[in-house]
Amino acid sequence: MTRLFLPILLTLAAAMPAAAEPGARLIADKSQIAFVSKQMGVPMEGAFKKFDAQIAFDPKKPEGGSVALQIDTASAGFGVPMSDAELPKAPWFDAAKFPQASFQSSAIKALGDGKFEMAGKLTIKGTSKYVTVPVTIAPAGGNYAVATGYFTIQRLDYKVGDGEWTDTSVVGNDVQVRFKLTLAGLGPL
Repeated sequence: MTRLFLPILLTLAAAMPAAAEPGARLIADKSQIAFVSKQMGVPMEGAFKKFDAQIAFDPKKPEGGSVALQIDTASAGFGVPMSDAELPKAPWFDAAKFPQASFQSSAIKALGDGKFEMAGKLTIKGTSKYVTVPVTIAPAGGNYAVATGYFTIQRLDYKVGDGEWTDTSVVGNDVQVRFKLTLAGLGPL
C-alpha cells in the first residue's frame, strides 16, 4: 500500500509551488508614479493617482524575486481639468479599452549599495516593450523602505498621443517616468 501512495505523494510534492520569496506590501497613499513630457518645449509633470503592486523580493537574493505593477490609466492627470479630461480618451490612454498599464519584471539584478536593475515588460495600450528600470531602495524607518527611480520611454512606441498628436513638435516623444514607492515588510537591505 505504501508503494502506491509514495508516487502520488512525490507527484503532489513536485506540483506544489516552492516557498515564496518574502513579500512586501505597497503603501499606495505614501507612493507616487509621475510622468514628465514636454508640450511645445515646456516640461509638464503629471501623475497616476491609482496603482497597485505585488512584490515578492528579498533584497539579499534579488535574482529570485518578482515585481508586478498595475496602473489605472484613467487616473492619469496633470492637475489641469482640460488636459485631465483628454488623457483617458482614445488618442491618449484609451482607458475604456485599456483600463490598466502594467510592468512585470523578468529579471532583477543587485548592483550594490541598495541599487538594483529590474528588467521586464512594460505594457501600455496593449503594446508591450522590454525596459530596464534602475531602482534604489533605502530604509525609511520602522518596517518601511522606499524604492525610487526613473526611466524614459517613447510615448509613440505605445501609441500614446495617437492620430493628430503624433507631431512631436507639439508633444515630445520622450516621457520620463519617475516613481517613489513606499513598501512595508520588504526585509533587511
